[in-house]
Amino acid sequence: MAGHSHAHNVMFKKTKANAARSKLFSKLAREIIVASKMGLPDPDHNARLRAAVIAAKSQSMPKDVIERAIKKGQGGDAESYDEIRYEGYGPGGVALIVECLTDNRTRTAADVRAAFSKFGGQLGETGSVGFMFDRNGVITYPLDKGSADDMLELALEVGADEVDTDEEEHEFLCSPENFTAVRDALEAKLGPAASSGIFFRPQAANVVPDNVGETLVKLIEVLEDNDDVQRVTGNYELSEALLAKLGE
Repeated sequence: MAGHSHAHNVMFKKTKANAARSKLFSKLAREIIVASKMGLPDPDHNARLRAAVIAAKSQSMPKDVIERAIKKGQGGDAESYDEIRYEGYGPGGVALIVECLTDNRTRTAADVRAAFSKFGGQLGETGSVGFMFDRNGVITYPLDKGSADDMLELALEVGADEVDTDEEEHEFLCSPENFTAVRDALEAKLGPAASSGIFFRPQAANVVPDNVGETLVKLIEVLEDNDDVQRVTGNYELSEALLAKLGE
């Protein structure tokens, strides 16, 4: 019985992982379609498309799927997606920004509002929490590209505002206006970036109690599980104990 139970659990986890991967590919393809529709189909001459393709490749999206999404964006029958940003407060007063691409504003607004309400949050007006975040160009590279000192010197050379190095990666930051120039200069020196894009980043992060953090994570998971939601950003920091618990 134990062996059967183990096999069942493995199959369940595999099915769940495959479903999550399919959902991720769907969201990545949606961004590629929108980026392609807004400009040229060549990533070298379409900054947003380039970032979308890099993100897709970093998640091992097959080349033919990427190419189909680009062609779909150029075709006249491509879906029309609206970019919408929702802002609000999650559990414990954590500020959250939810970025969406949707073909049905009414549906998406209802889903996002319902998620906030279910977990003790409150959806606000656009701009209600946005002032707590900065909009930055972000370009990341793996640690094997060089030391923290090497990356700092390179950041100054290419015009990045700063570079953060942690135990996982080097992260170069710049203004949205300089994003394309900085990314291209970095890629000329280091090769293709692991990821790149223009994202919201909190000006400061607040440590939340573990009981609040668990509820907050549930809210974020529900939001991210929504097909229309591309990204959720918040000004929170979870304790090491909670992160370890969630990773079990």
